[in-house]
Amino acid sequence: MEYPENLTDNTTTTTNSETSPILHDDILNRVECVNNVEGSDHQAPDQQKVIELGDMDDLIPKPALFVLSFNNLVYTVESRRKTTSPVVAPNVVNMVETAETSSRFSSTKDRQKKLEGVSYAEALNTRLLKLLSAYVMQDDLLFPMLTVEETLMFSAELRLPCLLSKSKKEARVQALIDQLGLQNAAKTIIGDESHRGVSGGERLRVSIGINIIHDPVLLFLDEPTSGLDSSSAFTVVKTLQRIAQSGSIVIMSIHQPTYRILGLLDRLTFLSRGQIVYSGMPTDLSRFFSELGHPISENENPTEFALDLINEYEGSEGGTKCLIELYKSWQNAKYPGNSDSGKCSLSLKDAIRTSISRGKLASTSAYNHSSQTSANSFWVEFLVLTKRSMKNISRMREVFIARLVPMIVTCLVIASIYWQLDISPKGAQERLGCFGFLIVIAYFSCGDALPLLFQERCILCRETAYNAYRYSSYVLSKTVTEMPSLIILSLAITITTFWAVGLAGGFQGYLFFFVTVLASFWAGSSLMAFISAVVPHIMMGYIIVLLSLGFFFLFSGVFINQDRIPWYWIWLHYLSLLKYPFEGVMQNEFDHPLKCFVRGVQIFDRTPLAGIHSDTKLKFLKMLSDASGMNVNSETCITTGVDILRESGFTALNKWSCLWITVAWGFFFRILFYVSLVFGNKNKRR
Repeated sequence: MEYPENLTDNTTTTTNSETSPILHDDILNRVECVNNVEGSDHQAPDQQKVIELGDMDDLIPKPALFVLSFNNLVYTVESRRKTTSPVVAPNVVNMVETAETSSRFSSTKDRQKKLEGVSYAEALNTRLLKLLSAYVMQDDLLFPMLTVEETLMFSAELRLPCLLSKSKKEARVQALIDQLGLQNAAKTIIGDESHRGVSGGERLRVSIGINIIHDPVLLFLDEPTSGLDSSSAFTVVKTLQRIAQSGSIVIMSIHQPTYRILGLLDRLTFLSRGQIVYSGMPTDLSRFFSELGHPISENENPTEFALDLINEYEGSEGGTKCLIELYKSWQNAKYPGNSDSGKCSLSLKDAIRTSISRGKLASTSAYNHSSQTSANSFWVEFLVLTKRSMKNISRMREVFIARLVPMIVTCLVIASIYWQLDISPKGAQERLGCFGFLIVIAYFSCGDALPLLFQERCILCRETAYNAYRYSSYVLSKTVTEMPSLIILSLAITITTFWAVGLAGGFQGYLFFFVTVLASFWAGSSLMAFISAVVPHIMMGYIIVLLSLGFFFLFSGVFINQDRIPWYWIWLHYLSLLKYPFEGVMQNEFDHPLKCFVRGVQIFDRTPLAGIHSDTKLKFLKMLSDASGMNVNSETCITTGVDILRESGFTALNKWSCLWITVAWGFFFRILFYVSLVFGNKNKRR
């Protein structure tokens, strides 16, 4: 959902007895020059005034009527869904309910006007709107293993400025818990399909809480009662009413509100094909339809009646034109000025000043400095995000164990198959297969992180929509929090196989083997992060992972030497992520000039002559010695480890170059991950 650029100021009536702890004067200056807010100069963060607001009773003005204003809104979407029946999507606006009815017909691409000519007055810059408002998505995506209190506290640490002390942030969280009615669930985890947590209504209230932690003036909600029973839905809307009574403007969409919920709403707006059919108080709805010749019976829900009637008109030949014309004439008769805004004498600046005096806008650094888009510095964001992620991961140990145990079992099986390989032609060939499997396991196991990455991407979209933190701080935090698990997995692979297989190099050889496997995990996890940022669906992500790693494995050099790859496919060999760690561990094992893998009669191994008697083999060696003029006997070294590397085409790079290239691949995909988030994340609903 995207906000219109010219959506403007308003609030509900009522006063607020509680005030926020700080106030940034600069926001009012921003409002004063709203038309050129993008290029204006602002105070530096260290020059900001932090005002302790005590007893504000003498300063708070009497309740004033604020009016939500629009200016000729037109909003069009392209629908690719194939449907044949009309779809009714009721919406509530600020305690203002909007019911939108629109017909979608079977087609591959259908342009629909969701808003057309919806007008009131006054313009509000998009960037300023983000500072003044918050948006609660329909999907309440939260970290499942954090408690309600922890979730709100982390939101406070990210959304509230660092000038505010931790004790005041904790006080704000506790006040919000009380306001949302979450006292009994404060120490309960959010939960998911595998972990029992809070109820659906409580979960939704937590989603509301993390978006209003900075006490915004405007609060938008997308169907907050969807999927809830009537009791939970009423509790949620009752909570929203309290938020509105504290001085915020609450604008929401809702599906067929019950009688009790309808009584909580201040204003209703029905839309048909993007045009207003009715907008006014719920109590006036019956009179409006009575004038149309369709009175609402006492035992019928007014909103359900209105939706059914509007839907019926949309299916008729004339459509809802008569409804729209009746509403216009009805409004002109009720408000001769043709706008509710005539009842409001406050300017945009005065309206926001009044809201601030009641304790609104307790945060965001965009008030502090024009070049700063987040409430805190990069390192503060990094520390908070790292702490939050580590706490969530530490409480999901079974997920990591489910990834670790199968890997250990697989490596033990590989170790038993390749147990104590000997120094022979067969041993050399078996080492090549063993290395290939281990490197492939490292890369493919990184795909297990895709579900978590996709889940976090949705949370990232929501949290960065209002500049809760920078993409760069998230990427660095994600990198740091992944490293402990990657190190443990690398240890699991290398410890279970290195000495069991009988690989060379001693402890130094093991260290290089471990670092190479770790670099493989690093490159693989970075690739998964990049894929999760550019692919819309997790199943498509898995398909891309399997295809890409399959091609990487095919052209890595495990199955075919570099000089045997056709010239038109050689570029895939150099792009293969598996090529470089595989070559690195091969050189770590075979780059020993004095280590002999084919000696004397072993030259006949893996040939049709392998089964002949050893005396016959020695005679062949003597004949070869006489013919070549070289002394070839049963102890003569025929092929060293260096010869094997040369025959396999693994001599262009040394093992350290292979290691650094693997590490560089990881950084390359991390950079692509960051770029994809910055330029690809439009904060749109899919």
